[in-house]
Amino acid sequence: MDTKADFDEFVAARSSRLLRTAYLLTRDHALAEDLLQTALTKAWFAWSRIESDPEPYVRKIIVNTFSSWWRRKWNGEHAFAEPPEPTQQNSGGEHDDADQRQDLWTAMGRLPRRQRAVVVLRYVEDLTEAETARILGVSVGTVKSQTSKALAKLRIDPALAEATTTTEDLA
Repeated sequence: MDTKADFDEFVAARSSRLLRTAYLLTRDHALAEDLLQTALTKAWFAWSRIESDPEPYVRKIIVNTFSSWWRRKWNGEHAFAEPPEPTQQNSGGEHDDADQRQDLWTAMGRLPRRQRAVVVLRYVEDLTEAETARILGVSVGTVKSQTSKALAKLRIDPALAEATTTTEDLA
């Protein structure tokens, strides 16, 4: 990986996939773009030292940069005087899939960032436990335990529990 043309080719070929990873971590389009640009900038300076496939290297930069950002920045929670009104559940139809995706999105947002990173890398990016561990800089056992904890939290999350209950009620 020595030339600027190699880097440009890599960015053109892989940036949409890397942006998806950044978006799933940040849950915000603008932050995801900033995160990807930061990661690509860091990768550019290390480009001559990358010996094999650069995508895992850049993905690790994304996860590490994301982790350092949330350690420093406010996490975006908003306090309300009263809780928001509950939304009405669909009785079926074309919006059910979108509602289920939104419920999953909401539940994923409640996971701690490390657990969310593990779920994104393992199940969205379809990486192995070993690849996920290498990217996060943790042991395979940590990946397994964080995955287990994340899935346990998702199973009992109110947004997903309501979706499961209404689906079972319709059957």
